[in-house]
Amino acid sequence: MNHEQMVGALEAVLFAVGEPITVGELANVLQLDKPLVWDLLATLEHDCEGENRGLMVRHVGEGYQLVTKPIHYRLLTNLGKKKEVKLTNAAMETLAIVAFKQPVTRAEMEAIRGVKVDGVLNTLLDLGLVMEAGRKKALGNPILYATTDKFLTVFGLASLKDLPQPEVRPEDEHEAVQQALGLDSTAIGEKEAKEE
Repeated sequence: MNHEQMVGALEAVLFAVGEPITVGELANVLQLDKPLVWDLLATLEHDCEGENRGLMVRHVGEGYQLVTKPIHYRLLTNLGKKKEVKLTNAAMETLAIVAFKQPVTRAEMEAIRGVKVDGVLNTLLDLGLVMEAGRKKALGNPILYATTDKFLTVFGLASLKDLPQPEVRPEDEHEAVQQALGLDSTAIGEKEAKEE
């Protein structure tokens, strides 16, 4: 590696670590001598001083850290205004059913979960994790639901093929989905019997 490539490697390590890291630790990661790491840090600090750069190298305790320049603080505070959304267990169970069984109708989801899914399904639709994917050619033409690209992004999947695939015989599929979701099939069966 030439000097510029080593500076780039140092910048990548500082970015990936996020926390302050010592020169000794940087030397170990980069497999370089400490004097060379000091030289690379000086070069990176100088490169980041330009007005066209949004980051800077900050000395923290005995370590170094790549951070945003203070001039951009106001701009970045807008990022913090995003509301973090946490899914309930019911929403996660419903989302798992959609992910593994898609395209799936509301009635099919309710048959697996044993409870109504109206509220959680609307939440998943509002969050953009689930979408309407057409209509089933059956009595009443019920809406089919499937996951979205946002679902893949949120869960870090390249495609639906990356979902864990249980080894299940077709006749055991219903029970396996319930077990994977932590649902008690006997309780669901009893509830369905009472409703009839």
